[in-house]
Amino acid sequence: MYKPGDVVLGGLFEVHYTSVFPELSFTSEPSQPRCEGFDPPGFRHAISMAFAIDEINKNSMLLPNITLGYNLYDNCASLGIGFRASLSLASGQEEKFVFNEVCAGAPPVLGIVGDVYSTFTIAMSSVTGLYKLPIVSYFATCSCLSDRQRFPSFFRTIPSDTFQVRAMIQILKHFGWTWAGLLISDDDYGLHAARSFQSDLGPAGGGCLAYTEILPWGNNPGELRRIVDVMKKSTARVVIVFAHESHMIELMEEVVRQNVTGLQWIASEAWTTVAVLQTPHLMPYLGGTLSIAIRRGEIPGLREFMLNIKPDLNHNNTSGNNMVNQFWEYTFQCRFAPPPAGWVEAGGPLCTGKEDLGSAESELLNVSEFRPEYNVYKAVYALAYALHELLQCEPGRGPFSGNSCASFQRQEPWQLLHYLQKVNFTTSFGDEVSFDGNGDALPIYDIMNWQWLPDGRVEVKNVGEVKKSASGGEELIVDENKIFWNFKPKKPPHSVCSESCPPGTRRARKKGEPECCFDCILCSEGKISNKSDSTECISCPEDFWSSPQRDLCVPKKTEFLSYHEPLGICLTATSLLGTFICAVVLAIFTHHRSTPMVRANNSELSFLLLVSLKLCFLCSLLFIGHPRLWTCQLRHAAFGISFVLCVSCILVKTMVVLAVFKASKPGGGASLKWFGAVQQRGTVLVLTSVQAAICTAWLVSASPVPHKNTQYHNDKIVYECVVGSTIGFAVLLGYIGLLALLSFLLAFLARNLPDNFNEAKLITFSMLIFCAVWVAFVPAYISSPGKYADAVEVFAILASSFGLLLALFGPKCYIILLRPERNTKKAIMGRATTN
Repeated sequence: MYKPGDVVLGGLFEVHYTSVFPELSFTSEPSQPRCEGFDPPGFRHAISMAFAIDEINKNSMLLPNITLGYNLYDNCASLGIGFRASLSLASGQEEKFVFNEVCAGAPPVLGIVGDVYSTFTIAMSSVTGLYKLPIVSYFATCSCLSDRQRFPSFFRTIPSDTFQVRAMIQILKHFGWTWAGLLISDDDYGLHAARSFQSDLGPAGGGCLAYTEILPWGNNPGELRRIVDVMKKSTARVVIVFAHESHMIELMEEVVRQNVTGLQWIASEAWTTVAVLQTPHLMPYLGGTLSIAIRRGEIPGLREFMLNIKPDLNHNNTSGNNMVNQFWEYTFQCRFAPPPAGWVEAGGPLCTGKEDLGSAESELLNVSEFRPEYNVYKAVYALAYALHELLQCEPGRGPFSGNSCASFQRQEPWQLLHYLQKVNFTTSFGDEVSFDGNGDALPIYDIMNWQWLPDGRVEVKNVGEVKKSASGGEELIVDENKIFWNFKPKKPPHSVCSESCPPGTRRARKKGEPECCFDCILCSEGKISNKSDSTECISCPEDFWSSPQRDLCVPKKTEFLSYHEPLGICLTATSLLGTFICAVVLAIFTHHRSTPMVRANNSELSFLLLVSLKLCFLCSLLFIGHPRLWTCQLRHAAFGISFVLCVSCILVKTMVVLAVFKASKPGGGASLKWFGAVQQRGTVLVLTSVQAAICTAWLVSASPVPHKNTQYHNDKIVYECVVGSTIGFAVLLGYIGLLALLSFLLAFLARNLPDNFNEAKLITFSMLIFCAVWVAFVPAYISSPGKYADAVEVFAILASSFGLLLALFGPKCYIILLRPERNTKKAIMGRATTN
């Protein structure tokens, strides 16, 4: 189709969807390929370009005094034909050359609208780009065409497949579909889309492809059977098809034959609006399909323009109406006589050219939703606005060398290319049209849903849109209430390889399978995951531990010898009981201080011994309760000093008993002068001072401090007092043990004194108990963990204290309270007579 003008724009459209090439022969005259299978949508796209140019010519504000023309070619769905047409448009020559004749034809075009196929566009852009001839495609979506190094003059009014893939990923992510199959066409359109899915699906949507299959070109039943069998066996319930109309028609024949239902289809824009697939026969399989569709737009006046199309009754091919005649024959199933050149004679009645196009059920007039036509419309206007800006250039202020402008008489395509890059206008529908640095338009898609209505009709309904957001990502808007789901629950299907891992678990990828196929492993102790599908478990802070569900860090249980637990209560009660008994004994001794029993046992040392025992009982309370710095420092010092005071008193008492016995013999009286009251007090003070010095040195050099111990239990914090210096603690115990051993030996030597009441025997027995307790204490203390070490030490303190208290003061209290007749000087000295 051709229309002359001051400036001519070219167009490439698919008016026929197949072509037949003649056999090559050197014996016969070469013939042209024959185009077959009239395609009404492709013809409508061509008419849309003719309408846009006609509308621009009528617009006095755009390109005033300039008439645009067009030169439109049919690519017949053939790369060879489309490529030759693009060269003809660029060179200005007809596509048929006659030998020895002058080559003449239409003038070269300043820009081309087309092509419909990405592969065709790549081929023609690779050549026309060398001459900087602008090409504005309305349907080529391959992301590879955004490469400005390879295609410097390519633009498009349809978003690239990169954005379309991301739009589909947003749909998958929105509905939680992480497991999907992908079917692609065996061309640049499908292969580049597959690469985009494989690189973007995981990072953007956390999904995986269960399979990727390439749909064959042409009739290949065996391969289609294999592909559909893969779909049947796969657990993926979502199928994405990035292919052309012809692929889907052949695929659906096999899907129907094998009765593969229960799949959620996602369609690329290439077959979103294909009417032959939107039939009640296919709705059991394709119902509920979610599809990406080119942005719909309003083109006022296009339908009226189409209704005014009239065939050329003279069959004058130079008038450009050959395509119109073929459309007429296709629509009214008639034929012109004679038929147009190059057109196979159609059957049926003769065409009159006066048929009523408005009353015909023609797919051409299905203009309720302009989608590809809207892109054609924007492409033509983009070239027109660029040309308008070129002609508005003021001499001396132009963008070219020397601030020059382009000349109307000698316009060059590369000059128009400069302005096309900066085009920015708004359509009557309110959409902004501009191109980024890669020649891509502002991306926006409609989301469509194939709905099977109760009355059997099929409706493709707009349920949302996806567009580029202000942040540069994809913004998805979906009205789920409008979506028809072709499943019994009328809800979105569930399509995952592995169910989501709940909090408290981590994902462990299955060997040899995609990352969406995994096992859920419970986090180990001390680690948690607080969100679903965590790939790693995180460790809890030092003072926290994982909950049983491993989804939360909870404070660790604290363990120490507490006043509130049974063990602590028993030990506390025992300690207070011992203190109370000491007080009672002290009261008894105080009350009977003038009796021979009290006076004969060195009452001053006895009182001091009872006080020291009381301190021993009380110091055990420092080992119970939450360890603090002062309790840690005080407990061992108090324990060491109290016991040394106690044992010192016993040692002095033993020495006094031996001295008295020795003094009772002839010539032994001189020994008593060394054991007077002053000497006794001094000895106790000196022995206790040594322990006090040991404790002071220990506290100054390596003081015991509170410590949080997690070595015993990972899930517990054991509060304990570390001794600081093991040597200091050993010296403290060793000194006590030395005094106790010395007391035991002296008492043992004096055990056979002839008194009726033998104090040495009681001291021997008490020291035996004391030493036995503390010898047993050392291994028990070392092997006891945490609070039980404190309990062992408290038990040793109480046991040894009770041993001393009962062994030393039990018999005395018995005589004082229950056998007062024995509480006499004669009885104690062994001179009383007994019955």
